[in-house]
Amino acid sequence: MAEVHVIGEIYSAHDFPDNQLCCRWQLQTGGGWRVISGDREGQTQTDLPTTEAAYFAHPLNIHLSTRTIQGWPRINIEVWHHDQYGRQEVYGYGTAFIPSSPGEHMIDCQCWRPKGTTRDEIMQFFVGGGLQLRSISALESPAERVKLQTVAMGVVKLRISVITRYFDRFGICC
Repeated sequence: MAEVHVIGEIYSAHDFPDNQLCCRWQLQTGGGWRVISGDREGQTQTDLPTTEAAYFAHPLNIHLSTRTIQGWPRINIEVWHHDQYGRQEVYGYGTAFIPSSPGEHMIDCQCWRPKGTTRDEIMQFFVGGGLQLRSISALESPAERVKLQTVAMGVVKLRISVITRYFDRFGICC
């Protein structure tokens, strides 16, 4: 079986309305993929920076095997905001495909949040909270995502190194 080893980190987040953030992440793969070692999900620490960006340096180390390139792995991200009153709210969602070519990659994961009615947006501005997805599974289905009205929020940077093995045996050139 062909193998993919992903080594890297969730590096930082910037361009969000506030920078006191943490990220929850989840690996998504197709049916022909299997995780040999590493975590399928995790959470960064909450960064309370005095700069314009939040830095996480949260490690990723995932070893995968596959019989097909269909369902190529990707990372789904939820960005959470921590305010001065100790409340947490979802600031955005994003998804980033693991690069298929070997080597080191810097990936910008564009994040968004669901857009509500005018009343919802005014309440979010003054009170906080806002709309959330019922399930993170909405990120998995393009048919579900296309139904959403969204607002751009910010960018999560990932630094990922990819190592592929035995792809040539299956006639796959990356």
